[in-house]
Amino acid sequence: MSEAALKVEMLTKRFGALIANDAINLEVLPGELHAVIGPNGSGKTTLLSQLSGELAPDDGTITFFGQDVTDTPVHERALRGLARSYQITSVIQSFTALDNVALAAQAKDGHSYKFWRPARSVRHLNEKSAAVLNDVGLGARKDLLASAMSHGEHRQLEIAMALATDPKLLLLDEPTAGMGPAATEEMIAFLRTLKTRHAILLIEHDMDVVFSLADRISVLVNGGRIATDTPDKIRKDKQVRRAYLGDKADTLAQPR
Repeated sequence: MSEAALKVEMLTKRFGALIANDAINLEVLPGELHAVIGPNGSGKTTLLSQLSGELAPDDGTITFFGQDVTDTPVHERALRGLARSYQITSVIQSFTALDNVALAAQAKDGHSYKFWRPARSVRHLNEKSAAVLNDVGLGARKDLLASAMSHGEHRQLEIAMALATDPKLLLLDEPTAGMGPAATEEMIAFLRTLKTRHAILLIEHDMDVVFSLADRISVLVNGGRIATDTPDKIRKDKQVRRAYLGDKADTLAQPR
C-alpha cells in the first residue's frame, strides 16, 4: 500500500467537558476520495479545522505525506499542499472571479503584498487563474464580480481558489450546501473528475453525493469514529444504520 496522503492518529479535541473528537484514527490515500459523515454535532467540522491547522488538537498526531504537521500553522500546511474549502463561502464579493483565484495563486507563490500590486497584473498568475476557472466551469464568468454570482458558482469559485494553490490534498466542507438538484449534479460530475488528480477528504450532508463519489467512508458519532469502509459495506453496517443512516441506507445512490 502506498504512503498515506493524510494519517490521523488518536486525534482528540476537547472544549471544556465536551469531547468534540475522541481519539480518531483516519487515513486518506493518494488518489482517494474519503468522505466523513455523521449527524450534526458529531465532530466533523472540528476534525477538518484540526487538519487544516485552525484548531490545535489536545492529543494525537497529524501526518501529511509522511511529515508530522500536528503543530504546523495554517499557512505552512497550505504551502505544503493542504487546501481547504468552507461550508460558508469565503470569496471576496467585491473582486471578480479571476481576481479571487489570482489572489489565492499569489499567496501560494509567496509574492510580497507590500506594494499592493494587483495579483492579476502578474501574467503567469493571471494565466494560471484563468485556466483553473476554465477547469471548474467558470471560464466564461472570470470577469464577473463575485457579488453577482450564484451560490453554486460561489462553491465552484472557492474550489477554484483551493486548486490555485496546487494542492496535494483537498479538504472540502459541504461543497453542495444550499445547491439545487441541477447544480448538485454538476458538482458531483466535477468532483468525480477532480478526484482523479487529488486526494480529497469530503464532509457532505447529502448522502447521495457521498455514496456516488466516495472510495471509502468514515462515520463519526458523538465525536468518535465508529466505522471506516467502502460505501457498500457502510450502507449495510448495522451499527452505522442504527446510529445514523437508518432505513434511508437502502435508497442511497450507488457509486458511479
